[in-house]
Amino acid sequence: MEEESARCSRILNELSQVIVGKRDALETVMLSILANGHVLIEDYPGLAKTLMAKSFAAVLGLEFRRIQFTPDLLPADITGNYVLNRTTSQFELRKGPIFSNILLADEVNRAPPRTQSALLEAMQEKQVTIEGVTMKLPDPFLVVATQNPIEYEGTYPLPEAQLDRFIVKMGVGYPSPDEELEMIERRNARRSDEPEMERVSTREDILEMQRHVEDVHVEEAVERYVVEIVQRTRSHKAVEIGASPRGSLAIVKLSKANAWLNGRDYVIPDDVKRVAAPALSHRLILKPEGWLKGEKTGAIIEEILRDVQVPKAS
Repeated sequence: MEEESARCSRILNELSQVIVGKRDALETVMLSILANGHVLIEDYPGLAKTLMAKSFAAVLGLEFRRIQFTPDLLPADITGNYVLNRTTSQFELRKGPIFSNILLADEVNRAPPRTQSALLEAMQEKQVTIEGVTMKLPDPFLVVATQNPIEYEGTYPLPEAQLDRFIVKMGVGYPSPDEELEMIERRNARRSDEPEMERVSTREDILEMQRHVEDVHVEEAVERYVVEIVQRTRSHKAVEIGASPRGSLAIVKLSKANAWLNGRDYVIPDDVKRVAAPALSHRLILKPEGWLKGEKTGAIIEEILRDVQVPKAS
């Protein structure tokens, strides 16, 4: 456990050489990978969303593919299709980019719902069906989807059923002046737009870490704490529809990953507090009056965390 936790630290340190000043965002993505879940990154252009996904794949030793979602993208462009080989007169499967370990779905809300739905089976079942034939996807399989929060013209908002498949929704945020200056200095020093990164782990290492995260212990009192938090989202005055039980499961899985990342084989309430907002913020639907007042789901979750009594150590 100590050895693997140390490897995670080396992974994050290597990524921090490229993604400057965003340790918290990097940890959130790392927790999602350890919990075997998908990530939705919503933020403004130019904040390293694509670079983050690509860098994780390089450092973790995983296969990376990228899809630029556009209005004319078809489901077969994601999953692949059978194509006639004129030489052999046989239909051959040409696998799409979804057959990878880390799939970047760039600007996922620009494709129509029919194309977005091609991701649903893959994200939930880790498999795709082409012409009636079901095929397993590589393990691990992680979707990192991005969308721009300020451009709505020509976009198709993700349905709630698909949003619920993402274990976290997160942002990156602008760097501070010092961090931005450091980014410029590092770019000038390496004399290239493409950063060089050292591979720290392998696919087998990631699978082993995921298995160990599943072994992390969660006390019943902490489980009740998670349930109480999620129940409060369903009764909050500003919330129309609260988080589903999938939200509770997401918190538990991410809490176990956070505990393991910090060298523990048991979950404490602080782990729950760390992951509650990214795990639940995209699972709440606000009432119209709350939306008009500019209320944010993240602030509501923080309010709930302050109100729910933290379980005492047994």
